[in-house]
Amino acid sequence: MKFSESLKKNRDFQNVYRKGKSYANRFLVMYVLENHTERNRIGISVSKKVGNSVIRHHLTRLIRESYRLREDMFHSGWDIVVIARSTARDITYHETESALLHLGGLHKIINH
Repeated sequence: MKFSESLKKNRDFQNVYRKGKSYANRFLVMYVLENHTERNRIGISVSKKVGNSVIRHHLTRLIRESYRLREDMFHSGWDIVVIARSTARDITYHETESALLHLGGLHKIINH
C-alpha cells in the first residue's frame, strides 16, 4: 500500500499552479506536476465561494477519502492539487470518486 503526503505550504501549491498541467470537469479541477520522488503529495483546495466551513470541510473529506481508497491506481511521483468547483457543493461520494478518476485518466497518471 502506497502512502501519500499532503501538500501544505503555499509555496508548494503555487509551484504546482505555475508549472503544472491542469484539466477540469464539472466538479473538480486537477493540477499535476512531477515531483521526482517515490510518493505522491496531494493538496485539496475548496474556496469560500463553494459554501460555509461545514460544506467546505465535508467536500475536503470526500475528495481525500476517494483519493485514499483509489490511491493504488495512481502512478507515483506526482504533486496533485485538487480544487473543488462551486458546482460540487451537493456532490455525493460516488460522483466525487468518478470525477477524481476521470481527471486522473485525462492526466494519464492512473492505471485503469
